[in-house]
Amino acid sequence: MSANGQNQRTLAQEQVDRPLAAFARDYRDGEATGWHDHARAQLLYATRGVMRVRTEAAGFTVPPGRALWVPARMGHEVRTEGEVAMRALFFREDAARVGESRAAVLGVSPLLRELILAACAEPLEWDEAGRGGHLAALIAEEVARAPRLPLAVPALRDPRLRRLAEALRANPASPLTLEEHAARCGASARTLARLFRQETGMGFARWRQALRLAEAAALLAQGATPTRAAAAVGYGSAPAFGAAFRAAFGVTPGAGR
Repeated sequence: MSANGQNQRTLAQEQVDRPLAAFARDYRDGEATGWHDHARAQLLYATRGVMRVRTEAAGFTVPPGRALWVPARMGHEVRTEGEVAMRALFFREDAARVGESRAAVLGVSPLLRELILAACAEPLEWDEAGRGGHLAALIAEEVARAPRLPLAVPALRDPRLRRLAEALRANPASPLTLEEHAARCGASARTLARLFRQETGMGFARWRQALRLAEAAALLAQGATPTRAAAAVGYGSAPAFGAAFRAAFGVTPGAGR
């Protein structure tokens, strides 16, 4: 156990004397890592499948084409949707300055994707003066400049808010208003609105949009058309969905399909 009570995982990639080390593993659909942390920062990336990552502060949906930066010692759990081909990187403390002090979803450029795969093909103790060293330097540059994307859905702690969140995750297209949710959650709409602001810093409508867009990103990664993804998460028109998706992620829903 680590000092904060998490199950601490220690891998060879966290002990090797290199600025970064690659980790490759394939997971079956529905696997879960359990709640844990690592001594080194991670860049979690998957070439196939969708990762659902939960921290104390937020939940993250990480489809292919995206990666999640997880700072050292941050407790988290990974759940898989579909068969996931994880290709992760561990960053030594001095190299982790390219990342954030908080968890963040990063856009993965074609170059960064190929660099990650190339790093996975290197030996654990790669040549710092050779190809491995050049790869590490380029990876650091690409991670530092990668766009940060709003695929985080702030976590909810109040039991009434959590009941509302569970209902929306089960049916993101639900048209229920906050007042209608309140009747089912055992609190007034005014109380729920106050709790949303208090716990997440945003109102219900904005939080719901974050959830819907994250769910849509997962559906698109699994092969759904933009029209189908829009309908599944509650958008009445494809243009409205496309505009919201582009405003959040900087690309259209069909990009990269």
